[in-house]
Amino acid sequence: MIDLRSDTVTQPTPTMRTAMANAEVGDAVIDIDPTVDRLERMTAELLGKEAAVYMPSGSMTNQIAIRIHCKPGDEFICEVGCHVYNYEQAAFAQLSGIATRTIEGEYGVLKPEQLNNGLIRPENDHMVRTRLVCLENTHNRGAGKIQPYENVEKICRWAHDAGLITHLDGARLFNAVAATGISLADWSQHFDTVSVCFSKGLGAPVGSCLAGPADMMREARRHRKLFGGGMRQAGVIAAGALYGLQHHRERLVYDHEHAQVLAAAIRESAHLSLTPETVDTNIVIFQVDPKIGTAAQFVSQLKEAGVAMMAISGQGVRAVTHLDVARPQIEEAGQILKKLGS
Repeated sequence: MIDLRSDTVTQPTPTMRTAMANAEVGDAVIDIDPTVDRLERMTAELLGKEAAVYMPSGSMTNQIAIRIHCKPGDEFICEVGCHVYNYEQAAFAQLSGIATRTIEGEYGVLKPEQLNNGLIRPENDHMVRTRLVCLENTHNRGAGKIQPYENVEKICRWAHDAGLITHLDGARLFNAVAATGISLADWSQHFDTVSVCFSKGLGAPVGSCLAGPADMMREARRHRKLFGGGMRQAGVIAAGALYGLQHHRERLVYDHEHAQVLAAAIRESAHLSLTPETVDTNIVIFQVDPKIGTAAQFVSQLKEAGVAMMAISGQGVRAVTHLDVARPQIEEAGQILKKLGS
């Protein structure tokens, strides 16, 4: 099966497994796990932040970031299709008593002119307090769209000038770096905190890091414990994340090239259409013409032909390239797409 459902389906490479098996470990809750410590230090350094905290998932890093920036009754601003708003069970409301104010972007991309002082609630006993702006880069539901750097710079400057805090859900920030050549530190400098994920493009089995000022990260560590994210000999899994960070960042360009192969096949298919038309990184989203069935039916046909993709709406299908699918398999998947979509 050519599995293109997500870049989270990757298996650790043999060398990554060796690094995990040989990891130096300690109790990361009562003391220090040396491998976790190395991962956190390297992540913070790459992102240009003072400190980082390793956690089991990107949902936890995002939710703890929101929690340390906001109090119950506060509000944060985000794009309507973002992961924090759609795919984390509104944990900001369930766990932290925080509200959201959403703005609709173009395939997840916000423009600076969409943010203005009218979005910030006035200081009034009847209203929540606006405290935070969250961006997602790259944007999952936007088909891996990269937030234009100049937009990020202007939006974060507006937020800081208005006294707001900024957080980046950078689950696939490594892909944005590979596609643009803009460094992790340059992207991150505009945000108070940044979350990055190791179990997507980098191919590690578990984990994300939250990075930011040292005092915020001390507070984040407390809330990680509260949320049940304190891990003991976590160096075993941190070693996989560290290996991915050290060895798999540069190869992300191949995933992007493979996504272009799929995009070209879709463009050549009479009953399939890309949404959006351009593909920035490793995520391809396309629509199935109702004349040939629903997305679920098309995905079922793909599976029978040996390709796994994901139906994400009535007519929408998502494919994600990753390190476990090589060029010949991608080309085969493209031929199958053209055959079934014509």
